[in-house]
Amino acid sequence: MLESKRISNLYQSIYDGEPWLEVTLAKTLENVNAEQAYRKINPNLNTIWEIVNHLIQWRRNILKRVQGETIITPDHNYFVPVIDPSEVAWAQSLQNLAKSQEQWSAFLADFDDAHFEKIYTNNNHTYYEHIHGIIQHDVYHLGQIVLLKKLL
Repeated sequence: MLESKRISNLYQSIYDGEPWLEVTLAKTLENVNAEQAYRKINPNLNTIWEIVNHLIQWRRNILKRVQGETIITPDHNYFVPVIDPSEVAWAQSLQNLAKSQEQWSAFLADFDDAHFEKIYTNNNHTYYEHIHGIIQHDVYHLGQIVLLKKLL
């Protein structure tokens, strides 16, 4: 099996499959409503919604990088307050997360494993490191979401 296929399977399992860690983004978020996602449990912590939007933006950032674009990460690191706390806006964030998953799946389906060794010039990390890094990033923040959900 190609490495890109193995990575795609890993990425998909963290989103809505059956990963080794037994926790997925989709399952964890499925019964979180807008009010819960928006609730600030502690002034020093991000909300579930802010974390979800952060994940979406980083998924887009890294996808663009491995498609050859040079991306400058903003100072806020994609942690921005939610302006519209409605159920419609929350549903849109969840749709954007699902869409980012579809975009990654499509990208990895056509990815040539020879490109794993390519270097992203802004930080000298390989595409392989970036692609694994975004999975690690998802899992890191998934743990935060699980904890925040328990504190609601």
